Amino acid sequence: MADPTDADLPDNWGRWGADDELGTLNLITAEVRAQAAAEVRTGHWVSLAQPITPNPMVSGPFAPTTADVSPVQHLMAHTGVGVAADLMLVTNHHAKSTHLDALAHWSRDDEVYPGRPRAQAVTAGGVTHASTTAFAAGIVTRGVLLDLAADGPLPSAHAVTSHDFEEAEKRQDVEVRSGDALVLRLGWPATPVPGTPTPGISLDAVRWMHRRGVALCAPDRGDAQPPLDPDGPSPLHGVALGGLAMPLIDAVALDDLAALCAQLGRYSFLLTVAPPRIHGMSGVPVNPIALF
Repeated sequence: MADPTDADLPDNWGRWGADDELGTLNLITAEVRAQAAAEVRTGHWVSLAQPITPNPMVSGPFAPTTADVSPVQHLMAHTGVGVAADLMLVTNHHAKSTHLDALAHWSRDDEVYPGRPRAQAVTAGGVTHASTTAFAAGIVTRGVLLDLAADGPLPSAHAVTSHDFEEAEKRQDVEVRSGDALVLRLGWPATPVPGTPTPGISLDAVRWMHRRGVALCAPDRGDAQPPLDPDGPSPLHGVALGGLAMPLIDAVALDDLAALCAQLGRYSFLLTVAPPRIHGMSGVPVNPIALF
């Protein structure tokens, strides 16, 4: 079911059957996980998640007064003598929250992967197919950082291509393999910069991911804003997530990872992603951990 305007778009709908909810996570086999575990040699580790400071869920003079608010609204409660509890209101798909996009987050032609009617799969009561339920066991695989910003942030409006990926592989002496999580550092924040076009992933880069068998993608800056091609599909969300059924970890923080990789001279690692086991949603906050 390729986009009728571009038959060359890569596509995985139907590849793993009519009931599949894992998409490219099917590429993470037991053998891939065993090889990923062999990446752990020194015990160094680092988080890929943005830190979040909640805003208080209050009104009056202490309420936030700007649009630059936290993805988490927080209310303290006291349930007994000496006992404190919390209530959180979380915006999952927020540029200041590192989160995992479920496959139902993106639909096309009123259908959700791998061909379920969107009206049946995404309901007012929650997502019934291709939701965060598919991530309940967590994700464990080999992660590879391609640091495209090793010499500084990519230029404004730069289209990241397969050439960028392969040059980084050579420079870092690493190779992206089937079942890997591809971690991409462009050197830009996940939040758009007002008045400045951001770099982003191109369709050529997504085709390369498909050829290499990438199972999961985690960029610090994914689709360009404004779009690289205003008349075409969104490469990362529309084609990788929507067409390839490749889950995305959005809005990762990669400076600490890049520094550690440079220090160790290694750009592959064991990546663990353990989201809360909350079913039936289109996305969920995560704290990915890279272990060397």
